[in-house]
Amino acid sequence: MASLPSLTLSGNVPAVAVLAVPTGPGEPVVVLGDCPADLTGLLVREKAKGEAGELVTASSTDEQRVLLLGTGDASPAALRKAGAALVRRAKTSPSLAVDLRGFPLTPEGLVGLVEGLLLGCYGFTLKTAEPRPLRDVTLVVSKPDALGGALHRAVAVTRATATARDLVNTPSAEKTPAWLAAQAKVLLKGLTLRIRDDKQLRAEGWGGVVAVGMGSARPPRVIEASYDGGGRLHVVLVGKGITFDTGGLSIKSNEGMLGMKMDMGGAAAVLLTLRAVADLKLPLKVTVVACAAENMPSGQAQRPSDVITQYGGTTVEVLNTDAEGRLVLADGIAYADRVLDPDVIVDVATLTGAMPVALGKKIAGLFTSDDALAGQLTAAGQASGERVWRMPLVQDYRSALDSTTADLRNIGNPQLKLAGGSITAALFLQEFTGGRPWAHLDIAGPAWSGGDDEELTKGGTGYGVRLLVAWLEALAVAPAKQPRAKA
Repeated sequence: MASLPSLTLSGNVPAVAVLAVPTGPGEPVVVLGDCPADLTGLLVREKAKGEAGELVTASSTDEQRVLLLGTGDASPAALRKAGAALVRRAKTSPSLAVDLRGFPLTPEGLVGLVEGLLLGCYGFTLKTAEPRPLRDVTLVVSKPDALGGALHRAVAVTRATATARDLVNTPSAEKTPAWLAAQAKVLLKGLTLRIRDDKQLRAEGWGGVVAVGMGSARPPRVIEASYDGGGRLHVVLVGKGITFDTGGLSIKSNEGMLGMKMDMGGAAAVLLTLRAVADLKLPLKVTVVACAAENMPSGQAQRPSDVITQYGGTTVEVLNTDAEGRLVLADGIAYADRVLDPDVIVDVATLTGAMPVALGKKIAGLFTSDDALAGQLTAAGQASGERVWRMPLVQDYRSALDSTTADLRNIGNPQLKLAGGSITAALFLQEFTGGRPWAHLDIAGPAWSGGDDEELTKGGTGYGVRLLVAWLEALAVAPAKQPRAKA
């Protein structure tokens, strides 16, 4: 599993292997120690522009390197990018300091910098030796106490994101639904937690989770966890937790399966969001429902054309067993509506291959009929660096889900030639919300990174933790803009 360096605030520059000095476009550079006196001339010779993430070596000895770090416009996004670039340059050293005295660092900027520094050096390995020796990062500021709260927030959310990455990156030979439930017990220690096994799921009528998991020798689980920080709002987060997805009897190609250990990225995101919310003591009640199953082909697997009964009684004709995520989510959403009585429901899932085709690998699709909720999540995406784009949730496409033998079909009817697979998937989920304020986040694109890119590292990204925490923080301090409760 991954390990991140410790990060502290200090008023003094410690003895470190790498020291970074921030500089932006046209800004004067502070002369330090044995650096060349004409640092401005050095930047001119190096054709440095002060752009975020730009690095220039000012001096280098056996004991220490001094780097000039471009910070761009000093926005949180620019500092996130700068922090990631710096830590990749310094990760083979044991210690790093960033001298920010005199730099216009805001609390929001500190959060962005910390995210870049810690997430940029993340790496998952099962090797016995950790290949990243960087152990200590120090941020040198004029008034450490003034930024202590921002640092606590940044570290809590960043470590939660890194842990979500760990869950996603764990190979599926180990990562069974029972394993994920066991991890939740450890990660959510101190919170209210209930684990449903396959017998309990059958008894309670979780037909979607049971049907998806019945082909595997490793039975499904549903993880329900809750944090109650007071306040008037109750938010429920539902996560897709397919620990490996072969497609079931509608089997994927070998190439299509290679990344399917990440198909529980939604469950990882909501579980670690809850951990961060509890660590930050937000004045909200937040409940997580993570629906975990392994979608395998076998003599016990569900078949195309089977009719299943979802939680709450809705019947579904399963015409493609590879459209399994919506079946487990439908159970979780219906349970939230019928039992938990939330003010708002948000589900998170690596749901459709169509979404990264439409939006690429950095932006999640957002589906909701609630304009206020759409605005809140979009703003949280901008603030956190985990962007979303609102997609159409048009009722014109609803007819594609009509079935002659059940209440719904689990994929759109190809004879209607409407396409829009991500839209019909969202419309399917909407059927289970009971009319409550609800949003669906399709994270099939940004849940996985093919390589290192700014604060992202190759593998699972932990996408959703920073977004959801930013959204919940905004809800906690803006009661006048709360979602409307179900009538």
